[in-house]
Amino acid sequence: MITKPFVGVLLLLCASAAAAAESRCVTVEQGWVRLPPNPAMPMTAGYGTIVNRCAAPVTVVGAGSRAFGDVSLHETTVVDGVSRMREVERLPIAAGARTELKPGGLHLMLMEGEGALKEGQVVPLQLQLEGGGTASATLTVRKAAP
Repeated sequence: MITKPFVGVLLLLCASAAAAAESRCVTVEQGWVRLPPNPAMPMTAGYGTIVNRCAAPVTVVGAGSRAFGDVSLHETTVVDGVSRMREVERLPIAAGARTELKPGGLHLMLMEGEGALKEGQVVPLQLQLEGGGTASATLTVRKAAP
């Protein structure tokens, strides 16, 4: 019967539309990448504020950039005077909430850089959201926070 394939296609279109809408309501504000002391260093960190303007919570499950071969979310904590960094596999963000990525806390580890960074350079970023959506952003290379 033709109804079953039609329902399947309709469900797929609805899921795609939901993921696209979700992508547009998740943004990164004041995104920046720390300029390393040696601009040719293949590793640095990214910061900014992830804003969820969606009506529902979202979960960041990954990140990527054309400028870096490996991008991951990390959190730095200090326990008994010892600084530790661990990878964060899932970052839930409530509806209407903001999550700050900052030095000494949550941040993006940008590794395997494709070339030397220059102050003012724009680095593209894609956040992968649970359910298949993505949110695009740009981060500006700076010596210090804006």
